[in-house]
Amino acid sequence: MTVINPDAPILVTGGTGYLAGVIISQLLDKGHTVHATVRDPSNSGKLQHLDTLAEASPGHIRYFKADLRDADAFAPAMAGCELVIHTASPFSSHVADPQRDLVEPAVEGTRNVLAAANATDGVRRVVLTSSCAAIYGDNSDIAGMPEGKLTEAVWNTSSSLRHGAYSLSKTLAEREAWTLAGEQSRWDLVTINPSLILGPGLDPQTRGESYSLMTQMGNGTMANGIPDFRIGVVDVREVAAAHIAAGFTPDAEGRHILSGHNTGFIEMCGLLRESFGTGYRIGKGRLPKALVWLVGPMINPGLTRKMVSRNVGIAFVADNTKSQARLGVHYRPLAETVTDHFRQLIEAGRIKPA
Repeated sequence: MTVINPDAPILVTGGTGYLAGVIISQLLDKGHTVHATVRDPSNSGKLQHLDTLAEASPGHIRYFKADLRDADAFAPAMAGCELVIHTASPFSSHVADPQRDLVEPAVEGTRNVLAAANATDGVRRVVLTSSCAAIYGDNSDIAGMPEGKLTEAVWNTSSSLRHGAYSLSKTLAEREAWTLAGEQSRWDLVTINPSLILGPGLDPQTRGESYSLMTQMGNGTMANGIPDFRIGVVDVREVAAAHIAAGFTPDAEGRHILSGHNTGFIEMCGLLRESFGTGYRIGKGRLPKALVWLVGPMINPGLTRKMVSRNVGIAFVADNTKSQARLGVHYRPLAETVTDHFRQLIEAGRIKPA
Protein backbone atom coordinates (compact mmCIF):
# COMPACT_ATOMS: atom_id res chain seq x y z
CA MET A 1 0.00 0.00 0.00
CA THR A 2 1.47 3.32 -1.08
CA VAL A 3 -0.13 6.55 0.10
CA ILE A 4 0.96 9.68 -1.75
CA ASN A 5 0.89 13.07 -0.03
CA PRO A 6 -1.38 15.22 -2.26
CA ASP A 7 0.42 18.37 -1.13
CA ALA A 8 3.79 17.23 -2.47
CA PRO A 9 4.67 18.33 -6.02
CA ILE A 10 4.11 15.80 -8.80
CA LEU A 11 6.63 15.36 -11.60
CA VAL A 12 5.26 14.93 -15.13
CA THR A 13 7.90 14.30 -17.79
CA GLY A 14 7.46 15.43 -21.38
CA GLY A 15 5.30 18.32 -20.23
CA THR A 16 4.49 19.73 -23.68
CA GLY A 17 3.34 16.36 -25.03
CA TYR A 18 -0.21 15.51 -26.07
CA LEU A 19 -1.00 13.18 -23.16
CA ALA A 20 1.15 15.00 -20.62
CA GLY A 21 -0.72 18.23 -21.24
CA VAL A 22 -4.06 16.66 -20.37
CA ILE A 23 -2.57 15.01 -17.27
CA ILE A 24 -1.17 18.37 -16.17
CA SER A 25 -4.53 20.05 -16.81
CA GLN A 26 -6.35 17.54 -14.62
CA LEU A 27 -3.74 17.81 -11.87
CA LEU A 28 -3.93 21.62 -11.87
CA ASP A 29 -7.72 21.46 -11.72
CA LYS A 30 -7.36 19.33 -8.58
CA GLY A 31 -5.08 21.94 -6.99
CA HIS A 32 -1.78 20.04 -7.25
CA THR A 33 1.64 21.55 -7.82
CA VAL A 34 3.20 20.15 -11.00
CA HIS A 35 6.87 19.94 -11.88
CA ALA A 36 6.93 19.62 -15.67
CA THR A 37 10.06 18.71 -17.62
CA VAL A 38 10.38 20.40 -21.00
CA ARG A 39 13.17 20.82 -23.51
CA ASP A 40 13.35 24.60 -23.20
CA PRO A 41 11.72 26.36 -20.23
CA SER A 42 12.49 29.74 -21.85
CA ASN A 43 10.31 29.00 -24.90
CA SER A 44 7.20 30.83 -23.71
CA GLY A 45 5.35 30.12 -26.95
CA LYS A 46 5.52 26.36 -26.41
CA LEU A 47 4.38 26.75 -22.80
CA GLN A 48 1.65 29.32 -23.24
CA HIS A 49 -1.21 26.80 -23.19
CA LEU A 50 0.07 25.37 -19.89
CA ASP A 51 0.59 28.82 -18.38
CA THR A 52 -2.97 29.78 -19.32
CA LEU A 53 -4.30 26.66 -17.61
CA ALA A 54 -2.29 27.30 -14.46
CA GLU A 55 -3.50 30.89 -14.22
CA ALA A 56 -7.13 29.73 -14.27
CA SER A 57 -6.71 26.79 -11.89
CA PRO A 58 -6.07 26.33 -8.16
CA GLY A 59 -2.86 24.43 -8.92
CA HIS A 60 0.66 25.61 -9.74
CA ILE A 61 3.25 24.63 -12.33
CA ARG A 62 7.05 24.88 -12.47
CA TYR A 63 9.18 24.04 -15.50
CA PHE A 64 12.47 22.16 -15.53
CA LYS A 65 14.81 21.62 -18.45
CA ALA A 66 15.34 17.94 -19.23
CA ASP A 67 16.30 15.66 -22.09
CA LEU A 68 15.68 11.91 -22.15
CA ARG A 69 19.32 11.20 -22.97
CA ASP A 70 20.71 13.32 -20.08
CA ALA A 71 21.30 11.13 -17.02
CA ASP A 72 21.51 14.13 -14.68
CA ALA A 73 18.53 16.08 -15.98
CA PHE A 74 15.70 14.73 -13.85
CA ALA A 75 17.02 15.08 -10.30
CA PRO A 76 16.23 18.82 -9.92
CA ALA A 77 12.69 18.32 -11.22
CA MET A 78 12.10 15.37 -8.91
CA ALA A 79 13.17 17.14 -5.70
CA GLY A 80 10.35 17.04 -3.17
CA CYS A 81 8.16 14.75 -5.29
CA GLU A 82 6.57 11.55 -4.00
CA LEU A 83 4.82 10.74 -7.31
CA VAL A 84 6.53 10.65 -10.71
CA ILE A 85 4.49 10.32 -13.92
CA HIS A 86 6.81 9.46 -16.79
CA THR A 87 5.11 10.07 -20.14
CA ALA A 88 8.05 11.23 -22.27
CA SER A 89 8.95 8.85 -25.10
CA PRO A 90 9.40 9.33 -28.86
CA PHE A 91 6.38 8.33 -30.96
CA SER A 92 6.75 8.48 -34.71
CA SER A 93 6.25 6.06 -37.58
CA HIS A 94 8.83 7.87 -39.72
CA VAL A 95 12.39 7.83 -38.41
CA ALA A 96 15.75 7.61 -40.15
CA ASP A 97 17.35 5.27 -37.61
CA PRO A 98 14.92 3.27 -35.41
CA GLN A 99 17.62 2.27 -32.91
CA ARG A 100 18.89 5.82 -32.47
CA ASP A 101 15.59 7.69 -32.80
CA LEU A 102 13.14 5.35 -31.03
CA VAL A 103 14.69 2.55 -29.01
CA GLU A 104 17.62 4.33 -27.39
CA PRO A 105 15.78 7.45 -26.18
CA ALA A 106 12.83 5.37 -24.90
CA VAL A 107 15.02 2.94 -22.95
CA GLU A 108 17.63 5.47 -21.83
CA GLY A 109 14.94 7.96 -20.84
CA THR A 110 13.21 5.36 -18.68
CA ARG A 111 16.54 4.34 -17.18
CA ASN A 112 17.46 7.97 -16.41
CA VAL A 113 14.11 8.81 -14.82
CA LEU A 114 14.18 5.71 -12.63
CA ALA A 115 17.80 6.32 -11.66
CA ALA A 116 16.73 9.77 -10.46
CA ALA A 117 13.88 8.11 -8.52
CA ASN A 118 16.47 5.87 -6.83
CA ALA A 119 18.48 8.96 -5.89
CA THR A 120 15.50 10.97 -4.59
CA ASP A 121 14.57 9.82 -1.12
CA GLY A 122 10.99 11.05 -1.17
CA VAL A 123 9.79 9.23 -4.28
CA ARG A 124 7.20 6.58 -3.40
CA ARG A 125 5.61 5.68 -6.75
CA VAL A 126 6.38 5.93 -10.47
CA VAL A 127 3.58 5.73 -13.03
CA LEU A 128 4.97 4.87 -16.46
CA THR A 129 3.19 5.49 -19.75
CA SER A 130 3.74 2.28 -21.65
CA SER A 131 1.49 1.04 -24.47
CA CYS A 132 -0.56 -1.83 -25.78
CA ALA A 133 2.36 -1.99 -28.22
CA ALA A 134 4.35 -3.56 -25.38
CA ILE A 135 1.74 -6.36 -25.32
CA TYR A 136 1.40 -7.14 -29.03
CA GLY A 137 3.17 -6.31 -32.26
CA ASP A 138 0.58 -7.12 -34.93
CA ASN A 139 -3.12 -7.92 -34.88
CA SER A 140 -2.28 -11.40 -36.12
CA ASP A 141 -0.51 -12.01 -32.79
CA ILE A 142 -3.77 -11.60 -30.88
CA ALA A 143 -5.45 -14.74 -32.15
CA GLY A 144 -2.73 -16.84 -30.48
CA MET A 145 -3.09 -15.14 -27.09
CA PRO A 146 -5.12 -16.65 -24.23
CA GLU A 147 -8.83 -16.17 -25.06
CA GLY A 148 -7.78 -14.39 -28.26
CA LYS A 149 -7.34 -10.96 -26.67
CA LEU A 150 -4.77 -8.67 -25.12
CA THR A 151 -4.32 -8.98 -21.38
CA GLU A 152 -1.79 -7.53 -18.96
CA ALA A 153 -0.08 -10.93 -18.68
CA VAL A 154 1.16 -10.92 -22.29
CA TRP A 155 4.27 -9.31 -23.79
CA ASN A 156 5.10 -8.33 -27.35
CA THR A 157 7.55 -10.83 -28.85
CA SER A 158 7.12 -10.13 -32.57
CA SER A 159 8.41 -6.57 -33.10
CA SER A 160 11.92 -5.72 -34.26
CA LEU A 161 13.95 -2.81 -35.57
CA ARG A 162 12.87 -3.75 -39.09
CA HIS A 163 9.23 -4.42 -38.27
CA GLY A 164 7.38 -2.42 -35.63
CA ALA A 165 10.30 -0.44 -34.22
CA TYR A 166 8.04 1.83 -32.16
CA SER A 167 6.40 -1.22 -30.58
CA LEU A 168 9.85 -2.62 -29.86
CA SER A 169 10.87 0.62 -28.16
CA LYS A 170 7.84 0.54 -25.86
CA THR A 171 8.40 -3.12 -25.04
CA LEU A 172 12.06 -2.69 -24.17
CA ALA A 173 11.41 0.49 -22.17
CA GLU A 174 8.71 -1.13 -20.06
CA ARG A 175 10.77 -4.27 -19.49
CA GLU A 176 13.68 -2.09 -18.36
CA ALA A 177 11.36 -0.27 -15.97
CA TRP A 178 10.19 -3.48 -14.33
CA THR A 179 13.78 -4.72 -14.03
CA LEU A 180 14.88 -1.50 -12.31
CA ALA A 181 11.81 -1.42 -10.07
CA GLY A 182 12.59 -4.95 -8.92
CA GLU A 183 16.11 -3.98 -7.87
CA GLN A 184 14.89 -1.68 -5.05
CA SER A 185 12.05 -1.52 -2.53
CA ARG A 186 11.45 2.16 -1.69
CA TRP A 187 9.21 3.09 -4.62
CA ASP A 188 6.75 1.01 -6.60
CA LEU A 189 5.94 0.97 -10.30
CA VAL A 190 2.55 1.07 -12.01
CA THR A 191 2.21 1.09 -15.81
CA ILE A 192 -0.54 2.37 -18.07
CA ASN A 193 -0.77 0.56 -21.43
CA PRO A 194 -3.07 2.52 -23.75
CA SER A 195 -4.13 1.61 -27.27
CA LEU A 196 -4.33 4.46 -29.82
CA ILE A 197 -5.00 7.67 -27.89
CA LEU A 198 -7.43 10.10 -29.53
CA GLY A 199 -9.50 13.04 -28.33
CA PRO A 200 -8.89 16.78 -27.98
CA GLY A 201 -5.59 17.85 -26.50
CA LEU A 202 -4.55 21.22 -25.11
CA ASP A 203 -2.67 22.35 -28.21
CA PRO A 204 -4.59 21.77 -31.48
CA GLN A 205 -1.41 22.37 -33.46
CA THR A 206 0.21 19.24 -32.02
CA ARG A 207 2.00 17.26 -34.74
CA GLY A 208 1.68 13.78 -33.28
CA GLU A 209 0.55 10.53 -34.87
CA SER A 210 -2.94 10.76 -33.33
CA TYR A 211 -3.57 14.19 -34.80
CA SER A 212 -2.13 13.06 -38.13
CA LEU A 213 -4.54 10.13 -38.35
CA MET A 214 -7.59 12.26 -37.51
CA THR A 215 -6.51 14.83 -40.08
CA GLN A 216 -6.15 12.17 -42.77
CA MET A 217 -9.66 10.90 -42.04
CA GLY A 218 -11.10 14.32 -42.91
CA ASN A 219 -8.82 15.95 -45.46
CA GLY A 220 -9.52 13.67 -48.41
CA THR A 221 -6.63 11.24 -47.92
CA MET A 222 -9.14 8.39 -47.52
CA ALA A 223 -11.81 9.76 -49.85
CA ASN A 224 -11.28 6.96 -52.36
CA GLY A 225 -11.29 4.18 -49.81
CA ILE A 226 -10.33 3.35 -46.25
CA PRO A 227 -7.81 0.64 -45.36
CA ASP A 228 -9.47 -1.79 -42.96
CA PHE A 229 -7.08 -1.32 -40.05
CA ARG A 230 -8.58 -2.74 -36.86
CA ILE A 231 -7.37 -0.89 -33.77
CA GLY A 232 -8.10 -0.12 -30.16
CA VAL A 233 -8.99 3.49 -29.30
CA VAL A 234 -9.04 5.28 -25.97
CA ASP A 235 -9.83 8.89 -25.13
CA VAL A 236 -6.90 11.01 -23.94
CA ARG A 237 -9.03 12.31 -21.08
CA GLU A 238 -9.52 8.78 -19.75
CA VAL A 239 -5.83 7.95 -20.12
CA ALA A 240 -4.88 11.08 -18.19
CA ALA A 241 -7.35 10.27 -15.40
CA ALA A 242 -6.01 6.72 -15.24
CA HIS A 243 -2.45 7.97 -14.68
CA ILE A 244 -3.62 10.12 -11.78
CA ALA A 245 -5.69 7.28 -10.32
CA ALA A 246 -2.69 4.96 -10.65
CA GLY A 247 -0.66 7.48 -8.66
CA PHE A 248 -3.11 7.99 -5.82
CA THR A 249 -4.78 4.57 -5.50
CA PRO A 250 -2.83 3.00 -2.61
CA ASP A 251 -3.11 -0.61 -3.82
CA ALA A 252 -2.60 0.07 -7.52
CA GLU A 253 -0.08 -2.38 -8.98
CA GLY A 254 1.19 -3.85 -12.22
CA ARG A 255 0.08 -3.13 -15.77
CA HIS A 256 -3.25 -1.65 -16.90
CA ILE A 257 -4.64 -1.86 -20.42
CA LEU A 258 -6.41 1.38 -21.34
CA SER A 259 -8.55 0.73 -24.40
CA GLY A 260 -12.15 1.81 -24.59
CA HIS A 261 -13.16 0.38 -27.95
CA ASN A 262 -12.20 -2.44 -30.31
CA THR A 263 -12.83 -0.62 -33.57
CA GLY A 264 -11.23 0.40 -36.87
CA PHE A 265 -10.70 3.17 -39.40
CA ILE A 266 -13.93 2.37 -41.28
CA GLU A 267 -16.12 2.62 -38.19
CA MET A 268 -14.44 5.83 -37.09
CA CYS A 269 -14.96 7.50 -40.47
CA GLY A 270 -18.58 6.36 -40.35
CA LEU A 271 -19.08 8.11 -37.02
CA LEU A 272 -17.52 11.29 -38.41
CA ARG A 273 -19.84 11.22 -41.44
CA GLU A 274 -22.84 10.85 -39.12
CA SER A 275 -21.79 13.95 -37.18
CA PHE A 276 -20.37 16.16 -39.93
CA GLY A 277 -22.28 15.00 -43.01
CA THR A 278 -20.88 15.74 -46.45
CA GLY A 279 -19.31 19.07 -45.54
CA TYR A 280 -15.86 17.53 -45.22
CA ARG A 281 -13.85 15.03 -47.28
CA ILE A 282 -14.26 12.25 -44.78
CA GLY A 283 -13.07 8.83 -45.85
CA LYS A 284 -15.62 6.36 -47.16
CA GLY A 285 -15.66 2.90 -48.70
CA ARG A 286 -13.28 0.04 -48.05
CA LEU A 287 -9.97 -0.44 -49.86
CA PRO A 288 -9.39 -4.10 -50.74
CA LYS A 289 -6.59 -5.58 -48.69
CA ALA A 290 -4.82 -6.74 -51.84
CA LEU A 291 -4.72 -3.16 -53.11
CA VAL A 292 -3.40 -1.85 -49.80
CA TRP A 293 -0.74 -4.58 -49.86
CA LEU A 294 0.24 -3.68 -53.44
CA VAL A 295 0.37 0.12 -53.36
CA GLY A 296 0.75 0.85 -49.64
CA PRO A 297 4.58 0.83 -49.60
CA MET A 298 4.64 3.25 -52.53
CA ILE A 299 2.35 5.72 -50.73
CA ASN A 300 3.77 5.38 -47.23
CA PRO A 301 7.05 3.58 -46.43
CA GLY A 302 5.55 2.60 -43.08
CA LEU A 303 2.89 0.54 -44.87
CA THR A 304 5.16 -2.40 -45.51
CA ARG A 305 3.65 -5.51 -47.03
CA LYS A 306 4.38 -7.46 -43.88
CA MET A 307 2.55 -4.86 -41.81
CA VAL A 308 -0.44 -4.89 -44.17
CA SER A 309 -0.54 -8.71 -44.24
CA ARG A 310 -0.44 -9.02 -40.45
CA ASN A 311 -2.88 -6.22 -39.58
CA VAL A 312 -5.39 -5.19 -42.24
CA GLY A 313 -8.75 -6.87 -41.78
CA ILE A 314 -7.63 -8.72 -38.63
CA ALA A 315 -9.52 -8.04 -35.40
CA PHE A 316 -8.11 -6.10 -32.46
CA VAL A 317 -9.47 -7.33 -29.12
CA ALA A 318 -8.33 -6.08 -25.71
CA ASP A 319 -9.50 -6.80 -22.16
CA ASN A 320 -9.92 -3.52 -20.26
CA THR A 321 -11.58 -4.91 -17.13
CA LYS A 322 -8.61 -4.28 -14.83
CA SER A 323 -8.55 -0.56 -15.64
CA GLN A 324 -12.23 -0.29 -14.78
CA ALA A 325 -12.10 -2.38 -11.62
CA ARG A 326 -8.83 -1.14 -10.15
CA LEU A 327 -8.53 2.44 -11.41
CA GLY A 328 -12.21 3.32 -11.76
CA VAL A 329 -11.95 4.19 -15.46
CA HIS A 330 -15.25 4.95 -17.20
CA TYR A 331 -14.93 4.85 -20.99
CA ARG A 332 -16.92 7.43 -22.92
CA PRO A 333 -18.58 6.58 -26.27
CA LEU A 334 -16.25 6.36 -29.25
CA ALA A 335 -18.41 8.86 -31.15
CA GLU A 336 -17.72 11.49 -28.49
CA THR A 337 -13.96 10.96 -28.71
CA VAL A 338 -13.66 11.17 -32.50
CA THR A 339 -16.14 14.02 -32.97
CA ASP A 340 -14.58 16.13 -30.20
CA HIS A 341 -11.14 15.57 -31.72
CA PHE A 342 -12.33 16.27 -35.28
CA ARG A 343 -14.13 19.44 -34.17
CA GLN A 344 -10.96 20.70 -32.52
CA LEU A 345 -9.08 20.22 -35.81
CA ILE A 346 -11.77 22.13 -37.69
CA GLU A 347 -11.64 25.01 -35.21
CA ALA A 348 -7.86 25.11 -35.50
CA GLY A 349 -8.10 25.30 -39.30
CA ARG A 350 -6.33 21.99 -39.83
CA ILE A 351 -9.33 20.44 -41.60
CA LYS A 352 -11.11 22.52 -44.23
CA PRO A 353 -14.64 22.14 -45.58
CA ALA A 354 -15.00 20.23 -48.85
